[in-house]
Amino acid sequence: MKLQPDKSAVQSVSAYGPGWVAIDGERYAHSLVISSGGDRFDWNCRSFAELGAAHFARLAELDAELVLFGSGTRIRFAQPAWLSALMQRRIGVETMDTQAACRTYNILAGEGRKVVAAFLIEDLAKQGV
Repeated sequence: MKLQPDKSAVQSVSAYGPGWVAIDGERYAHSLVISSGGDRFDWNCRSFAELGAAHFARLAELDAELVLFGSGTRIRFAQPAWLSALMQRRIGVETMDTQAACRTYNILAGEGRKVVAAFLIEDLAKQGV
């Protein structure tokens, strides 16, 4: 019997490294949002300090049961006021570093979950890394 590897129809994180992620083989060195529903767009923030309620409100517009917030190279939590649009729609939020968010997104999307991942990709040169 010939076995074939499972292939998911949803977009997935194919690789990642310091200061970048690759979605289905396309490399990004800036913050972006992807969803298991096929959404993919730039998340206009270059650092954690630039984040605000409007960034998370846009995520609430997507049809998701869970948002994964990849907060960069280390875990940093969004201020509760930033999450109000998500809470109003009863959308869960999990915060982790961006590399962990990449792995978790692939697992949940592969299971058919309605998940959104917001990856904060910061300019490492400006951080002295």
